[in-house]
Amino acid sequence: MRLPERQLAVLEAASATDERTVAEIAAETDLKPETVAGAAFDLADEGLVEVGSVTDRTLALTDEGRRYVDEGLPETRLYRAGRDAGADADSVSMGAVIGEAALDGPEVDIALANFARKGYGSVDGGELSVDPDADPDDAEATALAALAEADADGESLDGDALDVDEAVIDRLDSRGLIAVGESVTRTVRLTDEGVDALMTGVEATETVGALTPELLASGEWRDAEFAAYNVEAEAETARGGRKHVLRRTADRVKDVLVGMGFQEMEGPHADADFWINDCLFMPQDHPARTHWDRFALDVDRMESISDELMARVESAHRDGWGDDGDGYHSPWSEEFAREVALRGHTTSLSMRYLSGVAGAELEPPQRYFSVEKVYRNDTLDPTHLLEFFQIEGWVMAEDLSVRDLMGTFEEFYRQFGITDIRFKPHYNPYTEPSFELFGEHPETGEEIEIGNSGVFREEVTGPLGVDCDVMAWGLALERLAMLTTGAEDIRDLHGTLADIEFLRDAEVSY
Repeated sequence: MRLPERQLAVLEAASATDERTVAEIAAETDLKPETVAGAAFDLADEGLVEVGSVTDRTLALTDEGRRYVDEGLPETRLYRAGRDAGADADSVSMGAVIGEAALDGPEVDIALANFARKGYGSVDGGELSVDPDADPDDAEATALAALAEADADGESLDGDALDVDEAVIDRLDSRGLIAVGESVTRTVRLTDEGVDALMTGVEATETVGALTPELLASGEWRDAEFAAYNVEAEAETARGGRKHVLRRTADRVKDVLVGMGFQEMEGPHADADFWINDCLFMPQDHPARTHWDRFALDVDRMESISDELMARVESAHRDGWGDDGDGYHSPWSEEFAREVALRGHTTSLSMRYLSGVAGAELEPPQRYFSVEKVYRNDTLDPTHLLEFFQIEGWVMAEDLSVRDLMGTFEEFYRQFGITDIRFKPHYNPYTEPSFELFGEHPETGEEIEIGNSGVFREEVTGPLGVDCDVMAWGLALERLAMLTTGAEDIRDLHGTLADIEFLRDAEVSY
């Protein structure tokens, strides 16, 4: 029998009685581990060896975990600072204890959440008390210390060899203090056929693994013996770049709307409150316009808004518009209207275009849209983000009705294979009538809100100089992507919690 040199070296290093690892054979033969693995699989195809694998769980401290090993867990530091401040006898100021514990930024929230979870004490009305019988050196802190001691060289550890409770490992993993992974160890054992081959004698042959320019130029390739190419051998998956699923969804949205006769709008992400809210007939004392819900910017006020347009919008707020109009009779400040914030919706673009400031032609009929990012101080959850993309659109024409608006949505979503859109009456300060749109999630069957819409009120269109109907909407691009890809959590699509495997494999269906 004749075998390539690398295969013969692996065959001779393998044992018929013991499983030897690829690393052991590589050290003995001075071959690279990947070369040994490739040769072993080739020998296995010939029936001369058996290749096995053992999967072990590995644990490694993250940078945050290492920091807490040195400084202590945030909740432990909070507990000890509280105890030192006498909170085991009487409650003390939480702020003072946080300062003594040297907690800063996100560590404060981490400390408070785990302080209560572990039963270290309680926080009530800004006062903190600690349980004198609590053990700050709990299982999580002890496990981190044990991992740090075993992980002195900064390498991954065999998780099965450490005496750490599974629940503790899961908790440390969920907190991002350790990284749990897997390592696969390949093993090689001689088969009876392999033993027979060695006993009868195996001759080494020189084989060529690659066809080089030198072989071609010299003509030696004619007499060379090439190594067999194993197309079934395991290989690392090559991941090419691809367009993000949200970008693909956005591109499809643009194609659909352009095909429906719309033109695209563009405009600033940071804009005056005048364009973001005042033109929309949103009262300046509306809860959505407080500092809790808007991202205000510390920049100069926008002075480029015309005084005439400002006066018309102010008049609509104070007195309404038209013969039957009735304004809010609430406080109005031109200074506030000129303040700059990150837009909470792209309707600010619609206001700019409808007013003619952006250069849009105002003669009906007109159709405009945008697919751009907006910013809201929402609570992160499976359907809400602080930054997301809004599909803005409006149609200007004579004698528009709700049926026109509903028909537009049905045609738009039909292009994505979505035919079960449902409409629910709703209230908006700027549209009448108004309704929300809902779609059914393809995986969970849950009904999720996907947009808001209506026909602009006279108090919106009148001050802008528009004297015909305008129907408008704001749809959520991410929620459309959830319907077309089956994603169950909007955070899987982008951000620090994005599911990379999902993004690699997800397709936009339509």
